[in-house]
Amino acid sequence: MSAVESWGGRIDLPEDASTRRWHQWVRAPFAGAAPGVAMLGFACDEGVRRNHGRIGAAEGPAALRRMLSNLPVLDDAPLYDAGTIACTDGDLEGAQSRYADALAGLLDAGHLPVGLGGGHEIAFATYMGIARHLRDERPRFAIVNIDAHFDLRRQEQGSSGTPFLQAIEDARARGLPLDYLVYGISAASNTRVLFDTADALGVHYVRDDELGLLDLPQRLAELKQKLADVDAIYLTIDIDGLPHAMAPGVSAPAARGVSMEVIEPLLDAIAATGKLIAMDVAEVSPPLDRDNVTARVAARLIHRVTHAAMKASRIA
Repeated sequence: MSAVESWGGRIDLPEDASTRRWHQWVRAPFAGAAPGVAMLGFACDEGVRRNHGRIGAAEGPAALRRMLSNLPVLDDAPLYDAGTIACTDGDLEGAQSRYADALAGLLDAGHLPVGLGGGHEIAFATYMGIARHLRDERPRFAIVNIDAHFDLRRQEQGSSGTPFLQAIEDARARGLPLDYLVYGISAASNTRVLFDTADALGVHYVRDDELGLLDLPQRLAELKQKLADVDAIYLTIDIDGLPHAMAPGVSAPAARGVSMEVIEPLLDAIAATGKLIAMDVAEVSPPLDRDNVTARVAARLIHRVTHAAMKASRIA
């Protein structure tokens, strides 16, 4: 079964375009296809296993497609499903490289890739895909991470806890200007060495207890200022950055998290820049979910960001 054939859902009025849902609009990408949103699955939780987390995120792409299927089409931007890269043999690095190649191809074709994770090891794969797409170009770009964790661990092997240290070190070796911004950091979920590492690397981070509704105007102003000087943005959302009640199906549930009332305006501000070149959602773990609530929340965020990004880029 192809990735597109795996989509399905409700059909209201077949002849009325205003009733279309994603499963009716999605198709496989093809040579010369008009630029649009292109989803790419990463069925992998080898990085979570290496990081001693609860496995199950490899089932995330399928769950996300199911929850995206019935969401409404809000514009005429093309919507593609580029399939799924799987890691079934423990070779995380090989799977990340295959994913990076596929993502670079989507970027070369002018699409906005949307990664469907999978553990947060997807982030280094996405970064590598962007770097391969850029080749010899040196634009200043930012990684914006919504997450309770820094994921800056130094380990012998890559994992779901290492992707942003890997990205920063690789970017420096390439001479590629890279800013790393994290929103939702939990003081209870990161050791002192991770805070020290973040400070030494010049990471901009905001703790979860600094992201209440009353803090939002200041945080939005800071974010817009930080993004004003970059040329491109990669957005990655770790669903464990949300409160446990909204995201129980993750490898490491949050004790506090950041509410949707705060996260959504931050995502809107990122999309409105017109600079978003890639995004992904990580750590949706269906075996640990309840009533598909985590996958539903993740699908809502994808739906919101992609629509806003297409509107900002005038692709739609």
